[in-house]
Amino acid sequence: MIIDRFDQGAAERPQRVFVKSSTISITYEEAERDSHAIAHALRQAGLGARHIGLLSPNDAHAMVAIIGIVRSGATYVPLNAADSIESIAAFMEAADVAALVCHESYRSHIEEFRQRLPHLEFVAGLTGEIEPAGPSLSGWIGQYSGKRVGRHASADDIAIIKSSGGTTGKPKAIIQTHRALDVTYRIMNQFCRPANDPVHLIVAPVTHAAGATALALAQFATTNIIAQARDPGSILDAMVRERVTHIFVPPTLIYRMLAHPKARTVELPALEYIVYGAAPMSSEKLQEGLNLWGPVFLQTYGQAEVPGVITCLSRQDHIVGDSEEAARRLASAGRPTGACEVALMLDNGSISPLGEAGEIVVRGELVTPGYYKNPEANEEVHAFGWHHTGDIGVFDDNGYLYIVDRKKDMIISGGFNIYPSELEQIIWGHSGVQDCAVVGVPDPDWGERVTAVVELKKGETVSAEEIVELCKTRLGSLKTPKAVVFWESLPRSAVGKVLKKDIRARLAEAEL
Repeated sequence: MIIDRFDQGAAERPQRVFVKSSTISITYEEAERDSHAIAHALRQAGLGARHIGLLSPNDAHAMVAIIGIVRSGATYVPLNAADSIESIAAFMEAADVAALVCHESYRSHIEEFRQRLPHLEFVAGLTGEIEPAGPSLSGWIGQYSGKRVGRHASADDIAIIKSSGGTTGKPKAIIQTHRALDVTYRIMNQFCRPANDPVHLIVAPVTHAAGATALALAQFATTNIIAQARDPGSILDAMVRERVTHIFVPPTLIYRMLAHPKARTVELPALEYIVYGAAPMSSEKLQEGLNLWGPVFLQTYGQAEVPGVITCLSRQDHIVGDSEEAARRLASAGRPTGACEVALMLDNGSISPLGEAGEIVVRGELVTPGYYKNPEANEEVHAFGWHHTGDIGVFDDNGYLYIVDRKKDMIISGGFNIYPSELEQIIWGHSGVQDCAVVGVPDPDWGERVTAVVELKKGETVSAEEIVELCKTRLGSLKTPKAVVFWESLPRSAVGKVLKKDIRARLAEAEL
C-alpha cells in the first residue's frame, strides 16, 4: 500500500514531527494512531471499500486524513480546493464519491453537494462539525482511539481516482493503483534521497505533486511544513526559517521566486532539492536559479495517468559547466528512469527513428489501467498497446528526452508545423519577461496565426517589436509570431499550469 513508507518512517522515528502548520504540530506517532482510528471508523460505517473524497486547502489534519482513508482500503479521491464549486461537484459525481471529508470553509456548499450527488452517503468536517448531520472527524473517531486495522488492499487495487486537471477540456477521472504509485515513490526516493534530516515545504496543493512528495519522503521520517502563504517572499522566508531541504514547485512559481529581491540575499544552506515539473521550464531561468542556489534542481516528467517518473533530469544532470552541448540538456526532461518503457510513436503506430519527433508513448506497471467509467477514452489513449501521453518529444544521442510540445498545442501556419515551446523558450530568455505562452489563433490566410501572449516582470517595459525581432533572429520569419500581446497575468490552473485553452478563448473573444 502507498502508506507503507509512512509506516516505515513512523516505526523508525515516532516522535519526529510529521506535519506542522502555523497552529499545530503532529508527530508520526500521533498521525499513525489517528489514521488507524479513521480507517477503523470508515470500515465500521461500511465505507472501507468506497470512494472517499477529501476537500480542503492545505492543512495538517488533511494530511492525516489522507493516510487514514488509504489505510481503510477505500479509494481516495483528492478534490482541489482551488477549483470552482461546480468543477468539484462534477468530479465528485464522475468519481462516484460516497463519502466526503470536508474543511469547514465549505460548510455553505454541503447542501449543494447533497442535491447534486444523491449517492453521497456521509459527510464529516475535517476539524469541526460541518452540518447538523455531519460530525467532526476528530469527534467521530474518538470512540476508536487505540484501534488498529490490518491491510485491506493489494497492489493492483485502486488507491486514488484523480482529476486530469482539465487544462485541455473536461477533466477525466484517472485511476491510480497502489502498484503504480509505489513504483513512483520508490523512484522518487532514489533521486531525492536526503543527506540530512529532511524538511519538506508544502506549497503546491497536497492533492497534487506536493502530497505525493510528502508520502514518498515519509520513508525518511520527513517533516512536512504547510506554507502559510504562496507569495515568493514568504516561501523564501519559510525556506530559511524552517531549514527546508526539499520543495516541489511548478516553473511559474520558480520564475516569481527568482524575480523577488530576496532571491539574491537569502542563504539556503540546508536546501538539497528543488523539484520542478508539471509544465515546461525556461532553460534561461533554470540557469539563473543554478547560479543563485547551486545544483539543487531536479526535474521529473510524468502525468496523472503515468505518475511522476517517466523521465528524470537529476541534480547531476543540471551541472553543465561551460559545455554548450551539456547546457542544452537543461531544456530536456531528462532520461527514462526505468519505471516504464518509453518510445516515440508516429500517427500510424510505428516507432519514430532516433532523432525524429513523435508522440511520447509508455507502457508498463506505472501506467494507469484507464479512466474510471470511460471506455471510449480508454480505447483512444491505449491505441496500439501503448499509453499515449499527448506530448510530442525527441530523443538525442545521449538518451535525453526533449518535449517539443503538447500534440494539441501544435500550430499549423501556412502549411508548416510550428511548436509553441520552441518560441516560448526564446521569449522566456528576455530579461523583462516573467512568463509567456504561444498559441495559434484561427486566420483566413495562414490557417492559424502564431500569437505570443507575454507577462512582464513588474516595472519592465518591452515592446511587441522587441519580441518579434528576438524570435525572428533566432528562428527566422516563418516561426516568428504574427502578433504579440501583453497581459498582466496569464490564466493558470490550480497547480500552476498555463491554461492555453483559456488564452485561445480570450483571444477569440477579443476578435469578435
